[in-house]
Amino acid sequence: MKIAILGLGEAGARFANDLVEKGHQIWGYDPEPRYKLHPDIQLVEGNAEAASYADLILSVNLSSASIEIAQEIATVAKPHQFFCEMNTSGPQKKIAIAKILAPTQIKVIDLAIMAPVPPKGILTPILAAGEYTSDFLDFVKPLNLNISSVENSVIGDAATRKLLRSIVYKGIAAVICEAMEAGEAFGMEAYIRGQISSLVGGNDELINRFVEGSRTHALRRMHEMEAVIEMLEDKGVEPIVTRGTRNNLEKLLKSCN
Repeated sequence: MKIAILGLGEAGARFANDLVEKGHQIWGYDPEPRYKLHPDIQLVEGNAEAASYADLILSVNLSSASIEIAQEIATVAKPHQFFCEMNTSGPQKKIAIAKILAPTQIKVIDLAIMAPVPPKGILTPILAAGEYTSDFLDFVKPLNLNISSVENSVIGDAATRKLLRSIVYKGIAAVICEAMEAGEAFGMEAYIRGQISSLVGGNDELINRFVEGSRTHALRRMHEMEAVIEMLEDKGVEPIVTRGTRNNLEKLLKSCN
């Protein structure tokens, strides 16, 4: 299969490496690639060039770049192609991207990554939505992805579910990070870890993953929570706790720099 991967960060690079190792042709673009890539991945000079070679286009970038990327793709998009918008954007932005690409008749899929990528790579759970979802699922069967879909869906439905889930998971991570920091400040780390452990089934490793994951991915997750805030405000929901989660991630980002 001919696949373009736009954005070769942690997730995009892992997807590209996994797919090329399965024998697929991969074209990739990232303005500043930082991760090790398989030698058979064909790096090109821009998003549009990568997309022009492919039948399947995976856009795995920051939300802030997604509109501009869609505009670039619109210059080369063809009706037979699938464009998978995988950026952590709110539903309204994904709808806007679909509208940009609509005149080209490319098949736009709202594709949400539903778990951290490093453990499972291309087999990470993903959720698909949009009017072309059924066609897309048939097309990607040879990839053997860990994919589910939203029935009778429109663009934005997968994004909405991902961001609603993020309120819970990222919020829990923020509480754990703050509790652990407080425990250390009071010289009672073992005590507070025990209290957290009683709530997460005694899984000490899970506590470490929440803390380490929040620090490692603070920037991306901060942008993710900003998308959640925007989505909630659009619905008239006051995102009090979600703002706190976002602010905690900003604090972690500053402490890591």
